[in-house]
Amino acid sequence: MRVNLITQPSNRPEAGGGTVPLSLTIRPACGLPGDYQYPTDSLALLEMLRQQTDLPADVLQRFEKNLHAPLGARLMGVELSDGVLTEIGYFVD
Repeated sequence: MRVNLITQPSNRPEAGGGTVPLSLTIRPACGLPGDYQYPTDSLALLEMLRQQTDLPADVLQRFEKNLHAPLGARLMGVELSDGVLTEIGYFVD
């Protein structure tokens, strides 16, 4: 499923080691309703994106830089498998 990933800094305390707590919004890229909020951190999110997507390294590096910005970061049109979405709690119909 193609989704848009939008991060916002979380109010949770930092986990240390440069890890930033995040609230990840997963939104269908096709414009249909279905936003899902997922609490995570920058390390876990980047690890998942490296392992479960075919995004180029330069795209992930730009995204990682933006994770520390007050407005968060966005990745648009990312292909995530139904298995990955189900694993993080996003209901796939």
